[in-house]
Amino acid sequence: MMMMMKKYNKINEKILNELKFIAGAGSVITEAERLEAYSHDELMEPSCMKYPQAVVFAKSAEEVSQLLKLANRENIPIIPRGAGTGLTSASVAIYGGIILSLEKMDKIIEIDSQNMFMTAEAGVRTAEIQRAARENGMLYAGDPCSGESSFIGGNAATNAGGNKAVKYGTTRRQIYGLKIVTASGDILTLGGKCMKDSTGYSLINLVIGSEGTLAVITEVCLKLMPLPAESIDLLIIFNDFKKAVEMVPRIIKLGVNPTCVEFMDNAVIKNCEKFIKEKLPHSENGHYIIVKLEGSNIENLEQDSIKIDELCSKNGALETLVADPARIWKARNAFAEADRAESPVFSAEDLVVPPAAIADAVKYIAGLAAGYGLTVHCAGHAADGNVHAHILKGALVEGEWREKLNSFQRELYAKVYSMGGKLSGEHGIGYKRTALMSEFCNKTELDMMKAVKKALDPNLILNPGKIFIIDE
Repeated sequence: MMMMMKKYNKINEKILNELKFIAGAGSVITEAERLEAYSHDELMEPSCMKYPQAVVFAKSAEEVSQLLKLANRENIPIIPRGAGTGLTSASVAIYGGIILSLEKMDKIIEIDSQNMFMTAEAGVRTAEIQRAARENGMLYAGDPCSGESSFIGGNAATNAGGNKAVKYGTTRRQIYGLKIVTASGDILTLGGKCMKDSTGYSLINLVIGSEGTLAVITEVCLKLMPLPAESIDLLIIFNDFKKAVEMVPRIIKLGVNPTCVEFMDNAVIKNCEKFIKEKLPHSENGHYIIVKLEGSNIENLEQDSIKIDELCSKNGALETLVADPARIWKARNAFAEADRAESPVFSAEDLVVPPAAIADAVKYIAGLAAGYGLTVHCAGHAADGNVHAHILKGALVEGEWREKLNSFQRELYAKVYSMGGKLSGEHGIGYKRTALMSEFCNKTELDMMKAVKKALDPNLILNPGKIFIIDE
């Protein structure tokens, strides 16, 4: 996968001293034992784990600006990093250089209750954003499964999705303003609190989802919403997975406007049950659809719940339960951790297809994995067509694992693209999927992306080797 796109300089003693002058000696680390935590994200593939030469903890946009100017002048790669909860090695120093950590930029700057906006630095944890909004009687609708760990800046950089995207959209829909630092070190504010903006190109949407390759996000301005007064969580259990997932578009057509519609196959349920050490309903043979309904009137939610129950009961559901939300979401959100406990190395595929095709996609994944003798666990966001398929390495030796996985991925994504799907719904491309991006992304589309990269980062110092490779 790795191919050198250009040669970069190393950090020497002079540059190291300049880094310490900009950020403070205590905010620069170079010791190997401390760098290890920054050599990977949640993806533990040995081929994707690379040590930086230094990690610098910035405390302001001004420091970020000075660091980027230095990196440009000295031709040193600089990699923005949030909490390191990604699954694609997007925040790993593939070509060495500087990891620019934003974890010390962790302040909520403003909660504007009148206009219903929150402004926060990039290093604020997503769950803290949610709690602060809730404490002020409002809702922050972004809800990635990594919310207790991930940073809001990382959510913006990857356009994170999550459980509530079917109703509220991905992170992109929540962001109205950004403060960024360009590759050349200019500090720029994009967007703001206006509800409309047709003033030229949407640069804010260009930066969101660009995985730190076009600019460094230092602040976000988030739109908040009224806090729903009531909610009901339904657990719908089927003994046939295809029947379960086929119910999802039919539930949406009922007009009930669910906040979440998630699925877990039986292998996932059993593994999560073992991991959280709690018995889950019908875990011996069940497949789950989890539906959350929110609104202002409990009677309306109860009527919607009855509609869903009647539809699913007529179409093979074993049972529809009003679930304990804390318990059922604990199980759903443990998906990745449970698989990591089972197999420290696994490939987290994040494909997305048109919602009506999700049942066929999951059936194809299961059959393809069986043909290769691979263990696959499937869960995800059923109503927006986003399948998280974890392919577990288990006891496979490295060579066999790599060969099977590469062949599996190419067959899988050929099928996904034939269904009108894409490589990633919310995790991004990072370093992990650069070869797949080159193979499956339309060449003209890829060339346009590369042209934007070269225009905004002509020295190619911002997070190089991610999304695509630019040869020199």
